[in-house]
Amino acid sequence: MFTGLVEALGRIESVVEEEAGRRLTVLWPELAEPFVMGESIAVNGCCLTVVAIDGNRFETQAGPETLVRTNLGALNPGDAVNLERSLRVGDRLGGHFVQGHVDATAVLSERRIEGEWEFLAFQVDPKWTPLMVEKGSIAVDGISLTLVEVSDGGFSVMLIPHTLAMTTLGNRRVGDTVNVETDMLAKHVKKLVGK
Repeated sequence: MFTGLVEALGRIESVVEEEAGRRLTVLWPELAEPFVMGESIAVNGCCLTVVAIDGNRFETQAGPETLVRTNLGALNPGDAVNLERSLRVGDRLGGHFVQGHVDATAVLSERRIEGEWEFLAFQVDPKWTPLMVEKGSIAVDGISLTLVEVSDGGFSVMLIPHTLAMTTLGNRRVGDTVNVETDMLAKHVKKLVGK
């Protein structure tokens, strides 16, 4: 479980293609506390398991399902990634409940500056927008954000200067693909009401 509050902007150091997956080596700058084998770390919002450790670098594996649903299959050495360690019992929950189970990818379709803020609009498969509501929560590349508008096949968010400076969204361009996790509570309600 995560909060969607990005702790660090990391870098992909190497990518090794495995049979049906990929092994990623990720650099976490200025690591405050050592990694633990088997711990969960959200990489661009995708919950991955630490399988090897070398100081402030860790390795993780992404399998076929992960590569189909996320943008991790397109990552290359040097690419920036949002990083967050899993939530501990008793930690503050400053974002929203994020599982790290990416639902789909979305494409950045519009970006405009509004003072110090930036408006970003995304296109997404319309089957996911019923799980989104204006002023509700969404995780985009693992970042807990508030939805501004929701349409049949898209949604928008506004980014403050801090988010622009400290996450990958500051450098995303129109046409880039991001990971999207809709609100966990909305998914359960939808299943319960059968719609």
